[in-house]
Amino acid sequence: MIPRHLAQLFEALAAGEMTPEKAAQALESHQGFAEAGGFAHVDLHRRSRCGFPEVVFGLGKTGDQIEAILKTLIEHGQGCLVTRVDPRIADRLTAAFPGGAYNPVARTFRRPGPEAEEPKLGRVTVVTAGTSDLPVAEEARVTAEAWNCDVDLLADVGVAGIHRLLSRLDRLTDADALVVAAGMEGALPSVVGGLSSCPVIAVPTSIGYGASFQGLAALLGMLNSCSSNVVVVNIDAGFNGGYVAGLIAHRAGLARASAADTPS
Repeated sequence: MIPRHLAQLFEALAAGEMTPEKAAQALESHQGFAEAGGFAHVDLHRRSRCGFPEVVFGLGKTGDQIEAILKTLIEHGQGCLVTRVDPRIADRLTAAFPGGAYNPVARTFRRPGPEAEEPKLGRVTVVTAGTSDLPVAEEARVTAEAWNCDVDLLADVGVAGIHRLLSRLDRLTDADALVVAAGMEGALPSVVGGLSSCPVIAVPTSIGYGASFQGLAALLGMLNSCSSNVVVVNIDAGFNGGYVAGLIAHRAGLARASAADTPS
């Protein structure tokens, strides 16, 4: 903490303008992290560094652990996003944190922070090859929405019926970034990349029969895409796809807003 800020904190505490609890919170905030329950050090500066608060990976964590981490984030004025949430834990989180929402398809729990009141910036479209890819796509959608982007979902437009995609091209060209989730052979991102001028974040899913190798075939197909605007994240990593697309779209939205405010 900067000495000047530390002196101001002590003066406010001595004058009775701040409680010891608030002073402790201020110190924690300035050191950049806060301990939660003796098992986690919650990153409080993630949003100021990276534009997005720390996200909780729910798989393998107990309800007590997740609740303690979320309480710490909320106490410091931050929004919360938990991925891979067990349905039994989701009921507990929904009861403990009013204003939060559980998405059973995405397996996410989100409680928006103050940034949700700001104007939406950026446009993301999430595309799936099939209905079976929806859990991964929904995780991407929730994550991009947490970036405060407008998010559109275009489902079940895979290459086996390419006319379905071609009839919806306007929903691709309006986006700042696209997320494309596909299993089987993973061909859809290449097609989408060849029809759009924005970054395409390809997410291979573990959907398919034996030779798909739980998404490995789709991953390798996407890595070998001949569309130059396609980049690839890990298998079933809807969060990563939504995060990167949201980051790109948010920055594009900021640039538009700045240009609109600049006198010609």
